[in-house]
Amino acid sequence: MPQQTWNAVDAYFNTLLVEEDAALLAAGEGSEAAGLPPHQVAPNQGKLLHLLARVQGARSVLEIGTLGGYSTLWLARALPDDGRLVTLEADERYARVAADNIARAGLDHVVDLRVGKALDTLPRLAAENAGPFDLVFIDADKPTNPDYLEWALRLTRPGSVIVGDNVVRDGAVTDPDSEDPRVQGVRRFTELIARNPKLTATAIQTVGEKGYDGFVLAVVTG
Repeated sequence: MPQQTWNAVDAYFNTLLVEEDAALLAAGEGSEAAGLPPHQVAPNQGKLLHLLARVQGARSVLEIGTLGGYSTLWLARALPDDGRLVTLEADERYARVAADNIARAGLDHVVDLRVGKALDTLPRLAAENAGPFDLVFIDADKPTNPDYLEWALRLTRPGSVIVGDNVVRDGAVTDPDSEDPRVQGVRRFTELIARNPKLTATAIQTVGEKGYDGFVLAVVTG
């Protein structure tokens, strides 16, 4: 099936079901204008994160990987007025763009943007007793996904949801001999989830304007 068809289907459903207001559009456009890589979630994927947080009844969210803050806005808007979203971004330039986008959307009172490598920031969150988070969205450097999973488990509770993005990688995830560290990171991440008796999970393949990829959805059970 050609990419053109995937794009057309996304456009059809987005027009009917996904409302991107001025703040969301500005976040996407601002990130592009600043030269950030085009790795943000698609509008329908952002809406899915928003709905997952609402279905979960989330009051606190942890996002690992902010980029320009597009997914941050979708998640933050799912929270109640006294909710909290902590988002972690390693790149200072990306974080500046995200901070502008978050402020423009009027969500800087909800979002706590922390700059620095997540593996440095996550222990600080634990030391602050920042958790447990109701939902964790992992969308950062894939080779480190296994470590992010370990921290996500430390910072959640039974019933919390963990979402790992970009796990299919155009189908490369099926290749055990791949020399791509991103593929190996995703494989290790998924295998750790599968072996953990305190997690129940599934994976969904997706196609659309972001190409062929998918995500892992896990619930902490114990």
